[in-house]
Amino acid sequence: MVAPTIIGLVVLNLWPFVQTLYASFCEHEGFGHYKFIGLQNYVDMFGNAEFWKATWNTIYFCILTVPVGIALALLIAMLLNAHVKFKGGFRTIFFLPLVCAPAAVAMVWRWIFNGEYGILNQILGTKIQWITDPKTAVLAVAIVSVWSSVGYDAVLLLAGLQNIPKSLYEANSIDGAGKIQQFFTITLPMVSPTLFSVLIMRLMASMKIYDLIYMMADETNPALTDMQSLMYLFYRSSFVAGDRGYGSAIVIWTVGLILIVTLVQFQGQKKWVTYDI
Repeated sequence: MVAPTIIGLVVLNLWPFVQTLYASFCEHEGFGHYKFIGLQNYVDMFGNAEFWKATWNTIYFCILTVPVGIALALLIAMLLNAHVKFKGGFRTIFFLPLVCAPAAVAMVWRWIFNGEYGILNQILGTKIQWITDPKTAVLAVAIVSVWSSVGYDAVLLLAGLQNIPKSLYEANSIDGAGKIQQFFTITLPMVSPTLFSVLIMRLMASMKIYDLIYMMADETNPALTDMQSLMYLFYRSSFVAGDRGYGSAIVIWTVGLILIVTLVQFQGQKKWVTYDI
């Protein structure tokens, strides 16, 4: 019964990863031919300042998006779980960014962030070059990422909130607990397994960020080097420069980072995720 799943996993995931791992130790000679060069790609990668800048950009992007995105998603989920009118409409509105085409989302936000005519500068009364200024380029992409993903995360957390028995809140109210105390003693522990799943998915997605950067910044953007992520550097190395061996080394490094972060999260979740109350 599980054979099709196992075959799909091996063909679509495991075998391409093995090929990428092998390619990271090779020089690409074109037309699918590779020459084994040992650790040279990794030596070049670790000695490249652009690689370390891309690594920091990826980490910085995660710092900007993951905590803020999850906090907003939890807040929205709690508001949607409350007794408010037009609840179904609000859920649709918050989920809408996920079903919009990423290219359309990026184009709209490029106009919003436009330094000359953008509505954001008009509201703030500033002339900030949001996408072309190295100081704000990553922040601009992070804002779009949070806006795009917060609805999906909120729906997942809303499902977790709706599984909390109402009797727990009623009993806690009888004991004199307020809303804030109920949040920390009931809501947060009960929703923590869902929160942990959302955290894992959001962190992985943030570390693989590529599409938003590609669509919001072109090759002529002066801030491109200051905002490119590891996956964007992989794209430029493999498909623009044609150095697929070097690009494969970047992918292996990224997979290693995700693996380390995931293992740390699974170790840390023992201290704050509550599976039995």
